[in-house]
Amino acid sequence: MYRGEAHGFWAALSGAFLLSCLLFAAVTRRQRGPYMDEAFHVPQAQAYCHGRFLQWDPMITTLPGLYLASVGVVKPAAWLFGWTGNVVCSTGMLRFINLLFSAGNFYLLYLLLCKIHQKNKAVSGFQRILTTLTLAMFPTLYFFTFLYYTDPGSVFFTLFAYLMCLYGNHKTSALLGFCGFMFRQTNIVWTVFCAGTVVAEKLNEAWKTKLQKKKDEKFSSRKGPFSDFIRIPKFIIEYLLSPKNLVTLTALTWPYIILVAVFFGFVFINDGIVVGDRSSHEACLHFPQLFYFLSFTVFFSFPHLLTPTKIRKFLLSLRRHPVQYSLIAVISLLLIWKFTYVHKYLLADNRHYTFYVWRKVFQRHDLVKYVLVPVYLFAGWSFTDMLKSKSIFWILLYFVCLLAVIVPQKLLEFRYFILPFLIYRLNIPFPSLYRQLLELAFYIVVNAVTFYLFLNRTFQWPNSDEIQRFMW
Repeated sequence: MYRGEAHGFWAALSGAFLLSCLLFAAVTRRQRGPYMDEAFHVPQAQAYCHGRFLQWDPMITTLPGLYLASVGVVKPAAWLFGWTGNVVCSTGMLRFINLLFSAGNFYLLYLLLCKIHQKNKAVSGFQRILTTLTLAMFPTLYFFTFLYYTDPGSVFFTLFAYLMCLYGNHKTSALLGFCGFMFRQTNIVWTVFCAGTVVAEKLNEAWKTKLQKKKDEKFSSRKGPFSDFIRIPKFIIEYLLSPKNLVTLTALTWPYIILVAVFFGFVFINDGIVVGDRSSHEACLHFPQLFYFLSFTVFFSFPHLLTPTKIRKFLLSLRRHPVQYSLIAVISLLLIWKFTYVHKYLLADNRHYTFYVWRKVFQRHDLVKYVLVPVYLFAGWSFTDMLKSKSIFWILLYFVCLLAVIVPQKLLEFRYFILPFLIYRLNIPFPSLYRQLLELAFYIVVNAVTFYLFLNRTFQWPNSDEIQRFMW
């Protein structure tokens, strides 16, 4: 990091943290007591603060990583500063833990951008800092910086594990992946992703060697979305069936293999992934979640994905491959018809934005979910087109992990999209400075509206005196 870039980075981090502190004060002043899921998280953390580690709220579905991390920070701080009484492990103090995780995420995002795009010498330090600031303010994640939720800590340990993996520190990466798993069980998928990046790199090297031997320049230069459809899976199977290759890959990824084995042991002992309230968190094959995620990504990355050039390229691809797109459209319609699920929370809880998205869009007419298929096709094409700089094996790995994370979820919840979105956004090429500024401005506007609604547009339910607030 050059001196000028270092000064710019620390100025951006300090400014973002100061702004977050001001927002933190406003949120804590307006909402002093636990809100929404905090009603479960805060008492559980306070029980741990008082040494009651065997006490557990059966409504909590995640492992105790958040509470253990909180005690590990708050207790030493209380001893160091002489804090006593109710201030120790108060709601505000526990929320502040996420503010620290948010600062850590800022730093990790910057390091990841530097590592992933290190070969791109055209990217300036200002662009790296600007993109870091933008991703740190990603609305769905940034909002939960100010509440005692698992998301900031979950993102922190997962991004940290990814960074260590990219640097080849696989034992450290697996250990950090375990920490991420302790915050949210589905993070085990991103541990598999870290291991998979090692495998994908080896596959890509072997694939290039094979192409070079065959001197099949015409085949190797094809970049279309439907090329290599048969040859690639066949090559992967042949490569993985080789004992020599398996030994090599096992030697490289054994820390991740151990962690995955621990995960399966946990699932066997626990008789499932969910720890607590299982009735409201049943796994299913909710394939339309992929379409919701693609739409979500286009919305939050519209300066890069929704452009006139992209639309023209998509229409050209549509004209060149009508049969393939027709087949994908038919499959999409069947998946929507047979695998659309509507969780009871989505229909009942009018505090979440998803409630209004579902009511205003999908409940207008039974045919709406089918009419949106062309939108999903464009979103999927644009999404994939932005990853064309990555190897085909990396892309396959990412989509497998994406499906593993979101498809089993019955509830449409934007928080489930945070990590797959960030990993995607970190790996696409740097856009122009204009598009970066537009993206940051859009995030600032969305955050401003979100916090305004949360702080000022309160409401009450019938037969309840409790103040309700709008949130992600």
